[in-house]
Amino acid sequence: MKLNHLLFALLIFLLPRVPSFAADPYAGLPEKADPKRVGALIVDNYLSRPILTNRSGIIYPEVCAWYGALTYSDLALDDERKEKLIRRFDPVLKLPLDDTQTVMDAQQQAPPVKPLKAGEVAPTNFPLRIAPNPHVDFRVFGVVPFELYILTHKPEYLELGRKLADAQWKKTTSDGITAEARYWVDDMYMIPVLQMQAYRATHNEIYLTRAALTACAYLDKLQQPNGLFMHAADSPFYWGRGNGWFAVGMAEILRDLPKENPSYPRIMVGYKKMMQALLKYQADVGLWRQLIDVSDSWTETSGSAMFTFAIVTGVKNHWLDSTTYGPASRKAWIALVNALDAKSNLVGVCVGTNKGMMMVGPNLRKQEAYYLARDRKGGDLHGQAPMLWVVSALLR
Repeated sequence: MKLNHLLFALLIFLLPRVPSFAADPYAGLPEKADPKRVGALIVDNYLSRPILTNRSGIIYPEVCAWYGALTYSDLALDDERKEKLIRRFDPVLKLPLDDTQTVMDAQQQAPPVKPLKAGEVAPTNFPLRIAPNPHVDFRVFGVVPFELYILTHKPEYLELGRKLADAQWKKTTSDGITAEARYWVDDMYMIPVLQMQAYRATHNEIYLTRAALTACAYLDKLQQPNGLFMHAADSPFYWGRGNGWFAVGMAEILRDLPKENPSYPRIMVGYKKMMQALLKYQADVGLWRQLIDVSDSWTETSGSAMFTFAIVTGVKNHWLDSTTYGPASRKAWIALVNALDAKSNLVGVCVGTNKGMMMVGPNLRKQEAYYLARDRKGGDLHGQAPMLWVVSALLR
């Protein structure tokens, strides 16, 4: 009997060791997928580029990547890269924020941004300026100076960020949120993240309230019974990155929203409903699709990175069951790392995408074809940015 027990113990010892996902689903990641390694490579890729602008000024993909690079460098204690990212802002800090310049109507779509191909640099014919436009794609610029203030406590960063966050609320809708709201799914990152950064920098709860009210208003208008979100009411398709913006927006709010806040239950219910849907639609490779619920649609990486951030954040904060969502997000992260090319450009990124109604009209078949036919690029900041967000989530 003792011999049998000894042989059984020996067999157990020799069996392959399987990571305990319940305890820490992100333990023992392959070296290639180590978040510090990946973060450093993508930040170096980002720092090699000029600041991305269009004819109005610095545009949101630049802001999103800069924000992710800063959070990575702080969490990774990477002081060398952090200093480079801070110095990158020096020429921007000297720019005026001129509210007297001609601006677009709040409901008008921002000028289109031509995405970069892998290795390309931004056009140099656009001046470096802070856009004064009352539009979500430009107001979000305030996220970067707020993060710089959080890291350095220099008042000039705080002043600039507050100007943009407060300007966003000069006019409000009947829902009590900014009149810049278009009720496009994309907005649910651009608006809340600016207000949440304002809250993190100032601890003034007015900013927290603004972000939470925005989430509730958008949840009521755009979330469907299956947990996913239409791009807009007149563009009823579950576009991958659009849903990604919403997922990240909710996670950013919930990271700091107290449970006692009256909006907390509504946002948490919407968040969990979406996360359940994402489990259902995750492709075998670990990613999600350009149109999430269309099984023969191509897998798209920027939205997948956003979903990964939202799920990792949920697991880390114990909003989601780690035994269920941990392996799903781990699989997604490894798949995303495998989608980086030799220069750390994320491939398979959908180019900038307006809502279907705006581009092809009300015919739903044409709208679906429009989303499915969108081009894919490598190295587009729409993809580089959420990769850095995932890195930061894994390091938190």
